Parts: sequence; structure tokens; C-alpha cells
Amino acid sequence: MFRKHHFIKISLTFLITTLFYLHSFAQNWDIPDDKKTKNANFKFTNQTISEGEAIYTKNCMSCHGNLGKDNSLKTLNPIPPDLASVKTQERTDGELFFIITTGRMLMPSFKVILSEEERWKLTSYIRSLNKKYVQIVSETNTSKSNLIKIKMDFDSLTNKLKVDVKANETSGVVSLKDAEVMLFVLRYFGKLQIDKTVRTNNEGIATFNFPKDLPGDKTGNVDLVVKVSDEIYGEVETQSKFKAGIPTDKPSLTEKRAIWNVLKKAPIWIIITYTSIVLIVGAVLLYIIYSLMKLRKLGNN
Repeated sequence: MFRKHHFIKISLTFLITTLFYLHSFAQNWDIPDDKKTKNANFKFTNQTISEGEAIYTKNCMSCHGNLGKDNSLKTLNPIPPDLASVKTQERTDGELFFIITTGRMLMPSFKVILSEEERWKLTSYIRSLNKKYVQIVSETNTSKSNLIKIKMDFDSLTNKLKVDVKANETSGVVSLKDAEVMLFVLRYFGKLQIDKTVRTNNEGIATFNFPKDLPGDKTGNVDLVVKVSDEIYGEVETQSKFKAGIPTDKPSLTEKRAIWNVLKKAPIWIIITYTSIVLIVGAVLLYIIYSLMKLRKLGNN
């Protein structure tokens, strides 16, 4: 009996300690110093706030609730904070941008979902209720992103994709070292990330392991998207078609009859069911109107 109570006591202690650790971990973010000082390279305006609100409504409101209303989803653990709170507003723009970008635990990373500009617009909306907020605009030259040239090379023998990132400066060609590179394949409902995020080496090259069983079109072509993020040159995205997939001859989602297709290609049973329901509802309404008119006539008599 003593051993049983001792085991229960140890288990409860471990559980409480674990929950306390997770709660503390969720409240504290380990943000690199160079990320804390990062700022947007454009000024926050009413337009960026409005666009940021639309992004917030679509991606954040379901968990964080309305800004300043303290109506976040309390059933989650940890509870998502109200982003208009003092604690959140005390963070730098760079810290907010880092949190939105990387995510953690229940909060997803928006690095894949939102572009860099959209993440900054989201930050501008989060700042909109802070009357004491004064923006610091980055001095980064946004036109530098136009200097980036991305070259992709697929090796069918090793199934590896090499991405070469260079910048055509006036002084010469510069290799982008330690730039963050992401690889995607365009699918019906969005972009599918391939492999993990890779950083370029000293020669500006990032190598990805490409899956051998990825379906392509009839000839095996797939649309690849490369997204490059660099501290100096900003964010650039490019798209190319490569014969890197398995030849697949499948009808498109809109070629045959399907629920998401146009009316003329909708499934017959849906058309029959919908038409029947409309006719039945219409008949019931007509019967009700007829009965009311009959009652009125009887009342007059």
C-alpha cells in the first residue's frame, strides 16, 4: 500500500512539474538578438493596417480572438494571449515578426503560409491599438531584391535539386551566403514544401533531396517554386518547370463530374436531390398559402 501511494505521489509531482515547464516554455521565447532588432522596410499606414487586419482575421482570430477584447480561445493550453496586451506590445517589431514567422507548439509557422510583406502587415495591425507605439523603419534597400538571380539545376540520377543564388551587384557577382532557401511544388490546393528549409553555403548554393515518387503531369513535369530570404537582399520567389516527377495521366479535378465542379458537370444525384428538395419545399409553401386562403374564406362566411 505504501509503495502504491508513493508511486502516485511521484507521478503527480512529475505531471505538475511537466505542466509547469510547458507553461513556462510557452510564455518565454528564445529569440536571437539579431532578430530582435529587425524592422520592416516600409512605413505602417492605414492601408497596411487594414490589409493586416484581413490577414489576422483569416489566420489568427480563431485562437487569439479580437484585439483588445481578451476573448482568445481559453480551452487551449497554453492560452493564446491577447496580442493587444501590454506584455505583447512591449516586444520589439523584430520579436513579433520572429514569433509569427517561426511559431511554436500549437502555433504554426507562418513562414510558408505568409510572405515577408504579409507578416509585416500583420505586425502593423497588431500595433494598431498601441497609442504609444513609434515605428522604426529599416534602412534596408528593398530594390536590392531585384539584383538576385536564382538558378535551379535538377540531377535525375541522384534526385537532388541544386539552387544557386547570386546577386548581380555593380561591383560584380556576389554569392548569397547563409541565405534561407525553401523549395515547393505547386499542387491543386497550394504549395507543397519539399525537404526542409536549407541555408546556402559560401558559394551561395543550397541542395535539396527531391522525392522519387512525386507525381507529375503526363510527361513528368512539375512546377517548382524557390523562395529565398536574405537579411540584406530581402525575400525573392521564382518558379520553374522541371521534369522531376513521375509521369501521371490523371484527369483534372474539373474534368469529370464532381461536387466542386460547375453545374453542368455536377453529379446527377446532387442535381436530382437539389431539384426534388426545391420542388417539395415549393409545394409545401403553396399548400400553406392555399390553406390560409381557405381559412380566410371560411372566416368570412
